Amino acid sequence: MNRVRTFRIAILLIICFLAGYYFGVTKISNDWKNYKPQITVASKEPPSGVSNVDFAPFWLVWQKLQTDYYDKTKLDPQKMVNGAINGMIQTLGDPFTIYLPPVQNDNFKQGLAGQFTGIGAELGMKGASIIVIAPLSGSPAEKAGIKAGDTILKVDGNSTTGWTLQQTVEKIRGPKGTEVKLIVTHKDTTKQTDVTITRDVITVKSVDGWVKKVKDIEAISSNKGKDPEIAKILKDQTLSNSQVGYIRLSQFGDSTNKDWTTLINNLNPQIRGNNSFKGIILDLRNNPGGYLTDAVFIASEFLPQGSTVVSETTGIENKTLSVERTGLLVDKPLVILVNKGSASASEIVAGALRDNKKTKLIGETTFGKGTIQQAEDLGNGSGLHITIAKWLTPSGTWVNGTGLKPDIPVNFDTKDPSRDTQLEKAVEELLK
Repeated sequence: MNRVRTFRIAILLIICFLAGYYFGVTKISNDWKNYKPQITVASKEPPSGVSNVDFAPFWLVWQKLQTDYYDKTKLDPQKMVNGAINGMIQTLGDPFTIYLPPVQNDNFKQGLAGQFTGIGAELGMKGASIIVIAPLSGSPAEKAGIKAGDTILKVDGNSTTGWTLQQTVEKIRGPKGTEVKLIVTHKDTTKQTDVTITRDVITVKSVDGWVKKVKDIEAISSNKGKDPEIAKILKDQTLSNSQVGYIRLSQFGDSTNKDWTTLINNLNPQIRGNNSFKGIILDLRNNPGGYLTDAVFIASEFLPQGSTVVSETTGIENKTLSVERTGLLVDKPLVILVNKGSASASEIVAGALRDNKKTKLIGETTFGKGTIQQAEDLGNGSGLHITIAKWLTPSGTWVNGTGLKPDIPVNFDTKDPSRDTQLEKAVEELLK
């Protein structure tokens, strides 16, 4: 009797399961069959001048996804459009031609304006890898040990494989006080390093500088016993009392030219008529670049009028940008500090000064970004950065992918990070 009862219960459970499965599948199938996403296509007509292209496969795939894809909650029309645009751009194989949806476009503009919320690191791409072009000075990224040339493998546990630059920036940025966890490999190593960074408001002061006696430069006086040449300079009263100027340029942004002019006007009276003044150190390390016009403006401070700063070529026409203003520091000795974080506009300045007046570059080989982008607003908050030309130094050198090699190669002392060996070498060079 118990066996019969157990059997009946089992049969009843099976029937309930099958009925539930049937009605559930039927309901879902009917719901999805009747699902009609609310999509309004604002414009389907191609702009004038665009050759005829068969968009039938695009719309067919779109329709198939809308009708047949199993999880309708994943069908976000705007994300699908953005993905299609990014896919189109990626066929160019140019990591610097990018589409920026409204949020990312706003973030980019904030960066050029000098303030944003994040970790404070300029990112780029080499091949398919997300790399750090440069951490900003004093930023949470720099304090956490992020270095120029680092490769970002994961963000909050998610692999960056296949990510675009915009996706990575969007994932890393966030509200002040929140944390982001990165897994990186430092340049020339394969060891993976976990880095946790607390986001903050990043205010970028693009220009800073001073004129000091050599003995009063902290990076020099604090390391007098660690470098024989520095020790020798500090023992020589004449050399140690000599003065040098230092100008740090961290980016070429919205306020760079204004800030630069203010600084130079403040420093120039300290330089003119100063018999103990030996020269200027222009620090372009970890400067990721910015506006081309700013690069021409900065280089013009040190070059005679009419000097070529940079040449543009589109493959169809060539254009030369030259000095058009009177610089205040044309006649002063100059050396330039560069490293692997020096990119784009900072490479233009360094290349122009070396080609025109044999200015020595000290430090490491630069990043190697030899193309020019034009930023355009698309009217809905989004933007497009499109490569419109490549640039050449006055001598005709294209730095893309190779960078500028320093005249005096100097690496940091990895055993003693407190030392700025590149700045030490720059001071030594000016005092020769």
